Amino acid sequence: MTERDLEQLGINVIRGLAMDAPQKADSGHPGTAMALAPLAHVLWTRIMRYDAGDPHWPDRDRFILSCGHACILLYSMLYLTGYGVELEDLKEFRQLGSRTPGHPEVHQLPGIEVTTGPLGQGVANGVGMGVAERLLRSRYGSELIDHHTFVICSDGDLMEGISHEAASLAGHLRLGRLIYVYDDNHVTIDGPTELALSDDAGARFESYGWHVERLGETANDTDSLEAALRRAMDEKERPSLLVLRSHIAWPAPHLTDSPKAHGSPLGEDEVRATKELLGLPPDQQFWVPDEALQMYRQAGSRGRAGREDWEKRLSAWTGDRDGWDAAWAAGGRAGWESKLPVWKPGESVATRKSANVALNAVAADVPGLVAGGADLTGNTGTKLDDEPLQSMEHPEGRAIAYGVREHAMAGTMNGMALHGGTLPVGGTFFVFSDYMRGSVRLAAVSEAKVVYFWTHDSVGLGQDGPTHQPIEQLAAVRAMPGLRVIRPADANESAQALRVAIERDGPTALILSRQDLPVLEGTAELGTDLERGAYVLVDGGDDPDIVLVGTGSEVSVCVEAARILDDQGIAARVVSMPSWELFDEQDEDYQDSVLGPGAPVLSVEAASSFGWSRWADDSVCIDHFGASGPGQQVLDAFGFTPENVAARATILLDSIESYDDYDEEDLP
Repeated sequence: MTERDLEQLGINVIRGLAMDAPQKADSGHPGTAMALAPLAHVLWTRIMRYDAGDPHWPDRDRFILSCGHACILLYSMLYLTGYGVELEDLKEFRQLGSRTPGHPEVHQLPGIEVTTGPLGQGVANGVGMGVAERLLRSRYGSELIDHHTFVICSDGDLMEGISHEAASLAGHLRLGRLIYVYDDNHVTIDGPTELALSDDAGARFESYGWHVERLGETANDTDSLEAALRRAMDEKERPSLLVLRSHIAWPAPHLTDSPKAHGSPLGEDEVRATKELLGLPPDQQFWVPDEALQMYRQAGSRGRAGREDWEKRLSAWTGDRDGWDAAWAAGGRAGWESKLPVWKPGESVATRKSANVALNAVAADVPGLVAGGADLTGNTGTKLDDEPLQSMEHPEGRAIAYGVREHAMAGTMNGMALHGGTLPVGGTFFVFSDYMRGSVRLAAVSEAKVVYFWTHDSVGLGQDGPTHQPIEQLAAVRAMPGLRVIRPADANESAQALRVAIERDGPTALILSRQDLPVLEGTAELGTDLERGAYVLVDGGDDPDIVLVGTGSEVSVCVEAARILDDQGIAARVVSMPSWELFDEQDEDYQDSVLGPGAPVLSVEAASSFGWSRWADDSVCIDHFGASGPGQQVLDAFGFTPENVAARATILLDSIESYDDYDEEDLP
């Protein structure tokens, strides 16, 4: 068998696996994987630098399958090249508990860089990986960081708005070493792409500042694919888009170019007929001959020598090894937390500002920190002082101007975090977290370590009015599994919230105020209890009559309300509960010690009451949209005053006493 024949056999084997796995599962997307088998072959055998035996080698090339529905293509390559994926894993494709789910998930298999599925996300993830690579290369040198990011995307990816945002940002940043292949197969689930799409993707990306090549009908021409990829790799100051006209499910005799091949198995008869065309055994499933497997396993181990040389260079490197290690751990140098600032009672500062002070205080000792905002860097506390903006001129810059691109910012942050070596912080107004939600959810799913500064956290932001005032957002983000939400009560709590975000794994959202908040008595000492989610700020005696639970700006209102109640002879405990998620981690004894198992609980939060019934007997809340007016006036009008909270506490106590006095014999 000639080398060319062996290559073609390998490509046909990939196509066979792409048909067999969905067919056995009776579910999946075979068509795209079949069409792109030659591209995958070229990437894994001729182009990408990797070592299948060490999938986490920091200087490996990164691969992202943004069209995650074609994941059987990726799973097949990970099996063939020796990442530890077994043929049995392919046979369990899309089955409960298998390692090969219906879309790629970053922690399921070695070699999967990001979780994709919702279209467009991988496009933004790739931009984040490009930013991380360039920044780390500029800081630590090309002897340690010098690699490319390859992305396969589809028409669906390019229709989604996040891809437009991300592509515009990548072009502006002039990110070379980014190579995207656009699988232009003219097929969507509904039918031909012409049903809904008529724009010229190449021209659009050229306007963004990308290097664009229209490869035409070369999906089966491995030499042409390699040449185009290498030309793109030579681009140092522009990301590249290679527009590849492929034919979905090629060479299936009846389903090539058919929408039916996009989201459904081909059917036994079509699989058999296609295998006959390809020269594969039509009666065998998951057929992988030894010579093809050996070819791919050799490709998978070819990078071992390069990886071992890299390890020697790292061992001999005389640079900032502590900084390197801290960056790759997405944490801080030893003792970094001692740099966190402390504020004294009586001061007054917005938590968005105190969080920024804390961010800058630790930035030098958290070397992976990269921060920016969606055109709101100063407003959201994400400005890094004395740091240049990330750019071609300043590739070392740890500050990023994302522009008005909230969704791309969040997707880019995921890519940076999952690349490794960076800890991204991104900010926007809390109400605009809705624009980020798809990417935030994927951060939670993939446990990406990112930090959100979501500011202007209530109707207290004032005169911008209901469109800018978050109401339901707190309940919405608290409902998301895997997202740690912290709403600090004052400056000291905001500094501790940042500490938790840096020390803990996974995504963390800091919900921060626009308006100044008083620094409360005790938070400098007790604020370290923030990591437990809630703590007693004002004790109210051994046996309080009522417990007032506040978050964020409303904690100070609770403190004042407790004083009013004390004058009335009512003992009130005040609890600061910055994080439901952290409090939920505590054992029942601690929770009872904070909330008190006997006293009624009144929650106070300038947001929707949804969910508070778990912790409180009643709520001072806002279950309607806000109003335009000076912030304090709006808060007062909606009842967030010490006097109203004290009155509501009295009403709650009276209602409970009335219930206790009620004689069940009086019931009809």
